[in-house]
Amino acid sequence: MGEVQTPTPARERILESAYELFSRRGIRGVGIDKVIEGAAVAKTTLYQHFASKDDLVIAFLDRREQVWTRGRVEAGARERGATPEEQLLAIFDVFDDWFREEAFDGCSFINVLLETADLGHPVGEASAAHLETIRGILRGLAEEAGLRDPEGFARKWHILMKGSIVSAGEGDLDAAKRAQDMGRLLLADYRR
Repeated sequence: MGEVQTPTPARERILESAYELFSRRGIRGVGIDKVIEGAAVAKTTLYQHFASKDDLVIAFLDRREQVWTRGRVEAGARERGATPEEQLLAIFDVFDDWFREEAFDGCSFINVLLETADLGHPVGEASAAHLETIRGILRGLAEEAGLRDPEGFARKWHILMKGSIVSAGEGDLDAAKRAQDMGRLLLADYRR
């Protein structure tokens, strides 16, 4: 007999649908009805799990951090680099692979922050918090590498990361390698 598969719980289907749609089309470009359609649930089911679209967007951002920030960028950098400095540079190797994917979708945290345009709004706050998580990872790597002013370094490195994402969105497939070259200069400047 074949293995019995349990159906994916409704909350997970909703999150999967929202993840796919919000990643590709943004939060303003996707109505709740599209998420419901993709998840194959009733509207009441969605609202049993998420009180509002804002709650769903915040859950999407949390999932994006798990999948993208932790699962792909941080894990990929640590896997590809033997030292903290190499791991910082390897972020751009991860980005280079990503930028060349047909499914390249930009940074959801930046996109949602710009779509919301309000740091005081719960969705804007969540976006900024997830961007801070990335800077925290960068600060940690800077500390591990013994770089001076890990906070200042992390902010500058994050600008390189965000700039390369925007450049890739413009069609510059070599943006990650360009940012990596600038990163080498930044690393040299921050060595004690």
